[in-house]
Amino acid sequence: MVRPLIRPGQIWLDTSGVPIQAHGGSVIEVDGTFYWYGENKERTVPGGPVWHWGVRCYSSTDLVEWTDRGLIIPPDEADEGSPLHPHQALDRPHIVRDAATGRFVAWVKVMTKGSVQRSTVLVADDILGPYRIERSWLAPLGMSAGDFDLVVDPHDGKGYYYFERVHSEMICADLTSDLTDVTGYYSTHFPQPQPPFVREAPAYFQRGRRHYLLTSGTTGYYPNPSQVAVADSYHGPFTVLGDPHPGDPSRTSFHAQISSVFKHPGKKDLYIALGDRWLPDYLESSDRAIDAFTRHFAEGRDGDERMEELAAVDTRRAGYVWLPLRFEDGMPLIDWVDEWSPDDYEDA
Repeated sequence: MVRPLIRPGQIWLDTSGVPIQAHGGSVIEVDGTFYWYGENKERTVPGGPVWHWGVRCYSSTDLVEWTDRGLIIPPDEADEGSPLHPHQALDRPHIVRDAATGRFVAWVKVMTKGSVQRSTVLVADDILGPYRIERSWLAPLGMSAGDFDLVVDPHDGKGYYYFERVHSEMICADLTSDLTDVTGYYSTHFPQPQPPFVREAPAYFQRGRRHYLLTSGTTGYYPNPSQVAVADSYHGPFTVLGDPHPGDPSRTSFHAQISSVFKHPGKKDLYIALGDRWLPDYLESSDRAIDAFTRHFAEGRDGDERMEELAAVDTRRAGYVWLPLRFEDGMPLIDWVDEWSPDDYEDA
């Protein structure tokens, strides 16, 4: 029997032989099937008006062979004021399930001019949709909310929303019981004066009683060193442990940005860091990007200019870097491997 293999950084095709379009994505398991969903960039060209073409989803039973299940959140072509319009800068969908109702709740962030970022919340009765907008243009806690992750406690069903308060700090906010809004209770973490030092792209996971948060620096699509922090509760306080990529001399998280961490429910201790290689041809160290972004914000360049820079990247070609985590004395570490298989891990 052939072992199913994940090959980080290589072009990943679906079962029809088409490159997978699930960027900034996550994986959720539903009734024994894995669903990988993310930004569909198939119609996005550098400098063009289309930022996204909805949220695409794939299904699998082994995390390796993925079948295209289509657009679960299609773009709204008719309404230019809709957060789902393809010209809107929709990013990083996250879907959780409300255990009380069985509904699926999807949050997306949408960037607008001047670096203002808002959230839109959708709900569906099935993981594959159809999804309908529950809340649009939400400013949670009155804040501009950037990259984020959603967490639902497996024991009591309580939800938490980790997000970057844009260009400032990380927020952990309690969600309402239906997971579609914030309650008003929150905590703050990792305050920084400006990018590239502000943390973004939070990826939460829990191992035992320890709560971990992987984050990235703020250097746009250019990769930088990840940072891992740990706490005894959802709201911390978090203790920074350092870069989980000890074998990466380029300090670029293996030229990728982690979007989420998936705990395999059928394996004893398999946690997978799901990363995007936004710039597959950029294989330099992180030093130049960090220096450039430090000067960029020190010079006061505005958010609209940054939006133009982001739009010029060919995100259709972005690849995926999925790597397993290992743990040494509670420290999560990520090693590079050319190929690996979930079958190599012990069943739960």
